[in-house]
Amino acid sequence: MSRRLFDLNPELKRLRDEGFNVQIRNGFLIMRDVPYVNARREVKRGFLATSLLLSNDRIQPPDSHTIHFGGEFPCDQSGRPLERIRNSDAVVPIADGLAADRTFSAKPQPTGRYENYYDKITTYADILGGPARALDPDATARTFPLVAGEEAGSVFRYLDTASSRAEIVAISDKLKINRVGIVGLGGTGGYVLDLVAKTPVGEIHLFDGDVFYQHNAFRAPGAASGLDLERKLRKVDYFRELYDRMRSGIITHPTYVTAANASMLEGLDFVFLCMEGGDKISIVKKLEELKTPFIDVGMGLYVSEDKLGGIIRTTTSVEGKRDHVWTKRRIPFATNADRNEYDLNIQIADLNALNAALAVIRWKRLLGFYLDQEHEFFSTYTIGGNDLANEDQ
Repeated sequence: MSRRLFDLNPELKRLRDEGFNVQIRNGFLIMRDVPYVNARREVKRGFLATSLLLSNDRIQPPDSHTIHFGGEFPCDQSGRPLERIRNSDAVVPIADGLAADRTFSAKPQPTGRYENYYDKITTYADILGGPARALDPDATARTFPLVAGEEAGSVFRYLDTASSRAEIVAISDKLKINRVGIVGLGGTGGYVLDLVAKTPVGEIHLFDGDVFYQHNAFRAPGAASGLDLERKLRKVDYFRELYDRMRSGIITHPTYVTAANASMLEGLDFVFLCMEGGDKISIVKKLEELKTPFIDVGMGLYVSEDKLGGIIRTTTSVEGKRDHVWTKRRIPFATNADRNEYDLNIQIADLNALNAALAVIRWKRLLGFYLDQEHEFFSTYTIGGNDLANEDQ
């Protein structure tokens, strides 16, 4: 992936062609072997890192003039700190095993903005390297290193620059679990996939035996074309094609999960149950037997005085906290046979999206991505009162 970025963007290729030790990791452009002087007037080497602003793997002008640095605080040739570029001494995680010690600020004049990343990173390299060359004329950042591949093993077809720009790469890495399953790709399941697909999960397994019909398009993420609907794809195949543009690791299982085939869920690290019926009780029992954590979602809507009302539910079950599913009946186990003529199966895209968002946020809290102060295992959102209630803490 990094090699593709260097091929597509002349300013990156220029850096590499001129002998700078540059690479891209986690959406950061990193320059290593940058010479500088420390307080003891010793010539040392550190690294510079700046988050990349990309659009379809094409570099845009930098949106910030600041840059991160790994190393001691740089000084002039006399050992006096370069206070004019000091911005912050906070540690910033860059990638696995790599963190910047501080952040510098040097605005170019007269615009206050860098036109491109070549100018930005070489300007800072010159600011740090000038004093170093005064003490050692051979001190240069142009080391012409052996170029190796970067970003090996990434599931994304293009770099995740959102995490690097927000400087939360180390936090995002908490989501790097191996396998997540989504059982049911109705309205809510599609939105769960949309959110999970944007995380570094290794594999996302989709389970659904239904076809993607016209009515599904009005409660699914994205915008299905008429041609998409005419193809009458299985839901799992439609969604795999959609998200394969962004990432690898979408595994399809075009079947309904039942007691007879629930063993398919073995090996999953987490499961989202987004079923509107079916043999849910057998699936829940199988997940408990496998000691697999899961979240079950659902909604109950009704028509009252020409308005829709109802409740959205999120039930979490993990090892050590499963009793509430049974003693408090936190998961309804109605099957398709239990539905009656008054069950209209009302679903609205915004409510499906909210149901999915609440479930994925709960999952991310379990993994330590988000702060978790409530530790609830059952929550409901009531539409009429706009109330979110937590229970079973």
